[in-house]
Amino acid sequence: MSFVAIYTVGRLKHPYEHPASREFFEVGYEVMRQAYRSGQLIKEFSSDGVPFPEEVIKGEGFPILTLTVWKSLQSLSRFTYSKQHMQALRNRNKWFESHQEKQPTYVVWCTEKADDVSWEEAFKRYNYYLQHGSTPFAFDFKWNHGDSSDCHY
Repeated sequence: MSFVAIYTVGRLKHPYEHPASREFFEVGYEVMRQAYRSGQLIKEFSSDGVPFPEEVIKGEGFPILTLTVWKSLQSLSRFTYSKQHMQALRNRNKWFESHQEKQPTYVVWCTEKADDVSWEEAFKRYNYYLQHGSTPFAFDFKWNHGDSSDCHY
């Protein structure tokens, strides 16, 4: 069985303690509760204490990183475009800086074991994606997966 991991990166407009940022965290907490209730989310990683890469630290705003593992690419995609998550995405301009450099805000990859997913792996996949675009190693939702919308080894 294979799983899919997604790493997201963004920059809050305001410090973490600011009321607008607190609103983002409240909405995010509720979205994650919905993700767990879906039965499709396998694991969520905390970014507390994670040494952020240099490219995440430099620039405007306050970095926000997420890393999660899902049962399948199809379940991740279905949740990403679900009503509650889409509402949060529509509100992102309220909370997040726009990406001046137009850097991608996420990367997805397949993994045989949820335990193989780590922050180090996420940073490696993201950097690979920045350099090479979508490949089987690191991709986005627009990437053509061939005949299947899920990961196969």
